[in-house]
Amino acid sequence: MAEEEGNDGGIHMINIIEELKKMSQKRGFENKNDFQQLLERCKDITLSNEDVEFLIELYFKAKNLYIRNTILKALVFCEDIDLKEFFLKAFKKERYLDMRLTAIRGYAKYATEKEVEKLMSKFIEILMKRPESTPYNFQEYELLRSAFGLPYLVNQYGYACFIQAYEQEEKQYNAMPDAFKGHFTLNEKGDIVQLRSLGESKKMLDEFRSRGN
Repeated sequence: MAEEEGNDGGIHMINIIEELKKMSQKRGFENKNDFQQLLERCKDITLSNEDVEFLIELYFKAKNLYIRNTILKALVFCEDIDLKEFFLKAFKKERYLDMRLTAIRGYAKYATEKEVEKLMSKFIEILMKRPESTPYNFQEYELLRSAFGLPYLVNQYGYACFIQAYEQEEKQYNAMPDAFKGHFTLNEKGDIVQLRSLGESKKMLDEFRSRGN
């Protein structure tokens, strides 16, 4: 349950999951801003087994990357429910490294270090190929190096595979021109924090590209 301010200025209680269930029955719900905004609040509430089942079902049904990413982040903070198999399937399903890392973060709560190492080996292999396919992969790097990403895993577990991944990511990040650095990050909850205004970021990137780089 969560509090929401009504049109009359009063506060009433809403059941976020029940509202999401109703909204998910409507055509085109995945791309609706009100659905996505309500889904974001799931990481701030206590989820029951039934709530988790709904979110997992929605995750595998959703084609919208933002919805899947939001669900992953919400379930990472879920306590007392074994989601090991879900996060393993999510790791195999996703292609973006930041979403794979979120799945690993959830998986690590239930898995052994050896089990985690197996996934991180694949993760690092893909990471090392990124400069070939995406030379200025700054958006993905910022997500990986944020407080929600690799630094959290290094501090929480100290596994060699997490340290290796973080060092490799930083090496690739630092090899990029400064124009691609420091535009945004994620906080500990996985929310985007803008470090520069959108106008400033656009100006820096446009100036870099105009120089013919």
